[in-house]
Amino acid sequence: MTVSVSPDPQLVVAETLLALLRDTTTEPRADIRLEALTLAVAADLPVLLWGEPGIGKTAALTQLAEALDLPLTTVIASVHEPSDFSGLPVVGDDPAVQGVPMAPPDWAVRLVRAGRGLLFLDELSTAPPAVQAALLRLVLERRIGALRLPAGVRIVAAANPRSSAADGWELSPPLANRFVHLQWTHDHEVVVRGLGGTWPRAALPRLDPARLPEAVAFARRAVCAFLGARPGLVHKLPNGEGRRGGAWPSPRSWEATLRLIAFATAAGSSRDVLSLLVRGTVGDGPGLELLASLDRMDLPDPESLLADPAGAVLPERGDLRQAALDGVVAAVRARPERARWDAAWALLVRAMETGAPDVVVVPATTLAALRREDWDVPAVVERLAGVVSLSRRADQAARRPARTAGARR
Repeated sequence: MTVSVSPDPQLVVAETLLALLRDTTTEPRADIRLEALTLAVAADLPVLLWGEPGIGKTAALTQLAEALDLPLTTVIASVHEPSDFSGLPVVGDDPAVQGVPMAPPDWAVRLVRAGRGLLFLDELSTAPPAVQAALLRLVLERRIGALRLPAGVRIVAAANPRSSAADGWELSPPLANRFVHLQWTHDHEVVVRGLGGTWPRAALPRLDPARLPEAVAFARRAVCAFLGARPGLVHKLPNGEGRRGGAWPSPRSWEATLRLIAFATAAGSSRDVLSLLVRGTVGDGPGLELLASLDRMDLPDPESLLADPAGAVLPERGDLRQAALDGVVAAVRARPERARWDAAWALLVRAMETGAPDVVVVPATTLAALRREDWDVPAVVERLAGVVSLSRRADQAARRPARTAGARR
């Protein structure tokens, strides 16, 4: 006979209080790390979140799974044997004829049956090298034992830096090169608002169906043009062990970069989000070079600017505006004609009137040097002369204290 025991009333009250504390909501809020994570998940690329203990990596993945309505399967990599990821041999009636199949673990079987889910590989940096080697096939080929994970399963991992991981290991280069690496840091405002009960809402990027062919063409053109100019970055294994355990360029990671650019273009993602993804795939150096190359691809055609300086639309960002004006001056130098020279001056005036005037100083100085003897100086030059002169006086004033300090030494 079973005797039922009523729970302590205080435990019931405690459970009620805990339920109230767990009752949180979400809101649409700009969060570039969360947006980068969801875009990489949509692109079906394995993602690795790096962050100090307690920063919120696991909580972010739990919230992501709930927001996307995906069953979350958490596997602590460091407490598993290599056979847990490669499969356990099961001897049948006639192994010499039938072979020895590799039986997958139960969590992999559940994922296959569900057909979808979020596989979370936690504590990756505490997994010993043998376990990391066994994870290679799972992360890249999505195979575990005799099973292949369905297309509806996404893979995300988390790791602590070796300095803060218990018995930590550096990631092996082959495993590291299979991930999109995202540095997970806290945002003060997000944490404060979240502790108040409202967290940012994770949502898949809204891809524009009409832009898909254009996005693919742009991504291919961007990556191929960049690697054509920088062939040494097609494959470049870093020297240091620590850097090899992060993002670095290889044909595999460039393929992932191309996919991310296509998804970011189709979703209209911000440059900050794209920067996190690109640098997290091929590394900071190659990633920043590629981003600069993308900026140059977006610059307006110098000939179009010269054809209609009054109606020209110049980039808002100062560095891109400077590059556009430099391109115009280079076009005039390549084909010096009076009408083109005058149009370039008109364009510089428009740039000064619609943005920071200091960006016209170098192009104006270079353009002035292109003048032919029979070309009259346009009246608009007077409007630029003050800016150029003021800039030069500021440079001279800045150099004067430096020369004085040098003389004293």
